[in-house]
Amino acid sequence: MSTATTDTTPTDTTPTAVSARAAQGPRARSAVLRSEFRLFRREPGALFGVLVFPPGLLAILGSVPAFRDTDPDLGGLRLIDAYVPVTVLLPMIVAGLQAMPPVLAGYRERGILRRMSTTPVRPSALLGAQMGINGAAAFCSALISLAVGRLAFDVTLPRQAVGYLLALVLTVVVALSLGALVSARARTSKIANAIGSAVFFPSMFCAGVWLPVQSMPTTLADIVQCTPFGAAAQALSQAAAGDWPAWSHLGVLAAWAVVLTGAAARWFRWE
Repeated sequence: MSTATTDTTPTDTTPTAVSARAAQGPRARSAVLRSEFRLFRREPGALFGVLVFPPGLLAILGSVPAFRDTDPDLGGLRLIDAYVPVTVLLPMIVAGLQAMPPVLAGYRERGILRRMSTTPVRPSALLGAQMGINGAAAFCSALISLAVGRLAFDVTLPRQAVGYLLALVLTVVVALSLGALVSARARTSKIANAIGSAVFFPSMFCAGVWLPVQSMPTTLADIVQCTPFGAAAQALSQAAAGDWPAWSHLGVLAAWAVVLTGAAARWFRWE
């Protein structure tokens, strides 16, 4: 009798238990997403860096009279026109290198990811929530920068909207994959901050924060355009002017997206 009773008791691999876990999975992932969103809203550094800093920088630059004058070196564009794509890229760089890596590395450091592996929701749900929240925040900031440029400084909205959106999507994938790679290699949140900061400033330079890519010497511009954010800056500028982004720039973005995503998946550890 005792043997029969034991044999009829559902185990972890019975259809009943599997169905229960499947039912709990979507609810658990939704709970993780809501929790991570609340934590993101309470983080002033991330909110400022992703949502406030890029449009604020555009507003400050646009208030300088010289930035509103046409520049022959930019093909008759104004400096403020050239800086809108830059401020569109900035929140993606901040989200990928400053906001996300310390959080994920901190979760691993404190054993949160390891403990999640024993629950119905896998640790990948936490990674997905972080990437989704930071990516959405970066997109919102990009839209705010476009609105500030248009309403405050009469910057023309992107004339090639499809090409502009494609370049934005590829850039977000690259930025978040780069952040996931930093998170994969950093054992602690402090190390993640250090690595993120070391990559952050070269990325800003390549995006054209200090000097638009169009104004760089030819040799330097050719080198910068081989980097993901240099290629993104050029692709966004071309789409903003009404041209389809050069396939070379889109190809650079796609190649970096594949390489960084593969490297992050290869080296990412939950423990």
